Amino acid sequence: MSRITERLKDDATVSYSPMIRDLPSGERPRERLRERGPGSLSNAELLAILLRVGTTSENVVRLSERLLAKFGGLSGLARASFTELCAQHGVGVAKASQIKAALEVASRLLAEQLKERKVVRSPLDVVNFLKLEMGSLEQEHLRVVLLDTKNQVLGMPEIYKGSLNTSLVRIGEVFREAVRFNSAALVVVHNHPSGDPTPSPEDIKLTEMIVEAGRLLDIEVLDHLVIVQHDFVSLRERGIGFK
Repeated sequence: MSRITERLKDDATVSYSPMIRDLPSGERPRERLRERGPGSLSNAELLAILLRVGTTSENVVRLSERLLAKFGGLSGLARASFTELCAQHGVGVAKASQIKAALEVASRLLAEQLKERKVVRSPLDVVNFLKLEMGSLEQEHLRVVLLDTKNQVLGMPEIYKGSLNTSLVRIGEVFREAVRFNSAALVVVHNHPSGDPTPSPEDIKLTEMIVEAGRLLDIEVLDHLVIVQHDFVSLRERGIGFK
């Protein structure tokens, strides 16, 4: 056998990726999900079930592993644009649609579950409500968590999207839904796409303005939280923006 033939054989061996149907039944994602439940599967295996088929050079699990590595996990896939997904080898419009649809279903399911939790007892409760949705956003979004007299959640409307410049954020908009829902209190929440939850001078100034407006309207501003993917800061706990 020539060296060229040996090299080609070695390359083929390295790149070989067996089809899912060729794997033992105990290693196939669908069979494992059926027998052991979805919690037993890795993110790549769950994604593989959604995508169904891979390419001629890699099975669907390998394709899923490559996508997760490329974009930095499920949160990265959620942030990726439709065009970016379509540009990946083996994806295309159909698979990109499946990925985006599945992640949106997960987000909506979480939102429904969080609405059922109702009561806010600490800043961490609010963070748990919103960190999955807001922690991975690429722009700053500002929301208010509206509460009744028993700190039950009445709603979590988005008020603003963009840089939190105090000249652009209208304080009246922050309280519009609070007045409509007859809220007794609210918590202001926004994200930092940079990943650093440290409040900026603009964040502090905005907090002071919102707290003062809340006093005039007799709606207590309990806190202003800055959320990132794996962390948060409570301005009230830091003693800034609240007098």
